[in-house]
Amino acid sequence: MPADQLVQNLESALSKVPLIDPHSHIDPLSPVSKSLDDILGYHYYTELAHSAGMGQALLSRDADPRERVREIVRFMDRYDNTAQYGWFVDIARTFLGFDEQETHVTAADADKLFDAAQKTFAQPDWEAQVFAKSRLEKIFLTNEFDDPLQGFDTTKYVPCLRTDSLVFNLDKPDTRRRLEAISGVHVHDGATLRMALAKVFLHFTRNGAKACAISLPPNFHPAKFDDEHFYEQMQFHGYHDLAPGMFWLIAEFCRDFRLPFDLMIGVNRRVYEKGVYQGQDLFDQRTSLLQYKELFNAFPDVTFPVSVLTSAQNQELMAYSWIFPNVLPNGHWWYSNTPPFIRKDLTERITAVPKTKLIGYYSDAYKLEFVKPKYGMYRRILAGVLADEFVRPGALSETDAVALGTRLLRDNVKDVFKV
Repeated sequence: MPADQLVQNLESALSKVPLIDPHSHIDPLSPVSKSLDDILGYHYYTELAHSAGMGQALLSRDADPRERVREIVRFMDRYDNTAQYGWFVDIARTFLGFDEQETHVTAADADKLFDAAQKTFAQPDWEAQVFAKSRLEKIFLTNEFDDPLQGFDTTKYVPCLRTDSLVFNLDKPDTRRRLEAISGVHVHDGATLRMALAKVFLHFTRNGAKACAISLPPNFHPAKFDDEHFYEQMQFHGYHDLAPGMFWLIAEFCRDFRLPFDLMIGVNRRVYEKGVYQGQDLFDQRTSLLQYKELFNAFPDVTFPVSVLTSAQNQELMAYSWIFPNVLPNGHWWYSNTPPFIRKDLTERITAVPKTKLIGYYSDAYKLEFVKPKYGMYRRILAGVLADEFVRPGALSETDAVALGTRLLRDNVKDVFKV
């Protein structure tokens, strides 16, 4: 069988797997796009267009949406070599009627696509259409700790407690006011903080939450929570002293409430200070999972799905997942979310880590229309790796390779997050 036909067969079979997307930034009250500006306002496109020379005037939030789309599309011929451009072409073809025979989106297409999006996205059943075309069953959210979790179907939009504000901003009066409002507890010492967090976790788990998550800087070191000196740290030292213990305390509640704790490790905020919105953050090489060894050892009953920002750290993540039962490699995050890095990282993981521990992918999407192209990219790569590493060498049949791919795409998400 020709190599490309084998990959096509595997990809075709994997494309039928209903998806449970374990990490996104979807707003469940506004999950689909209203205009093409919602699509091209995704930070990948504004970053790439700005990097390729587009000025910031039309990238400001008060700019005219049609004019912004025209300008971002006008610059596409400078970044039509990228994976993100491929996502956009997939969206245009799948949802907006862009000609399958056309290989490039040009500046002349901007108004036509903008108008098609206006009409298409206004359909009353558009959300259901996107779910169906994406084969999407459930998608995880990113919820602030005081999110009321009301007004949406939590069996489709799965709550996930994002804990960054609690860990890094509890020294700020506004964060404490919000915590008091959602919990009904005035926090003034370690005991009352524990009471307030218990109320938050109860609120989330009673509303169907299946995980906690946090994004962590490269130099972060967890430390045991100091109940006795918590108030002093909060009042006089700020988050630099408070955050390591707060993080540890969140892990304790994840253990008590039996929630996985997603760790997204290695992001430096506002490196490019004059960058576009959400286009300022980068990584460096200072981070190591060794910084989390006490955490992983202290909480054997907490599952830690871990994402790393750089592919260079993938071997370390693979090794920790090999040794620690409670550490799992999770998706391909941000700057590692392009085909060469995914292919390398996936090959390392799938040939070394127990198959029951591999969470293959998540969309990280802000609008539902991005689920299909992103997972489509991943499935193509997954099919190629399965073909090269398992089917052609004779280690697995084609049927067994599809079963392994299904485990990465869906089964392990169900098992790890209990959905």
